[in-house]
Amino acid sequence: MRASYARPKIRQAMESRSLVLVTAPDCHFCEHAKEVLAGLGLEAREIDVESREAADLARSGVPLAFLPVLWDGERVLGYGRLSERRLRRELAA
Repeated sequence: MRASYARPKIRQAMESRSLVLVTAPDCHFCEHAKEVLAGLGLEAREIDVESREAADLARSGVPLAFLPVLWDGERVLGYGRLSERRLRRELAA
């Protein structure tokens, strides 16, 4: 319920962005990231770090060293153990 006050602002900020979450199997930080996104009422298209699409992201300069990586098409919004508070700030910026 803490994040409910931020949802309209975040939703407005995300209207023109599409989130991508790069994950790996059996990754507890990846599962945590999905929970954080769900708690904020956000959806992200999940791609496996071993996929061709992830390789394309890496070639384009998206760092994939610490998973998960949350990408909005322009910048990395978070990686590793995602912080709900920090993610809210990033999305509202």
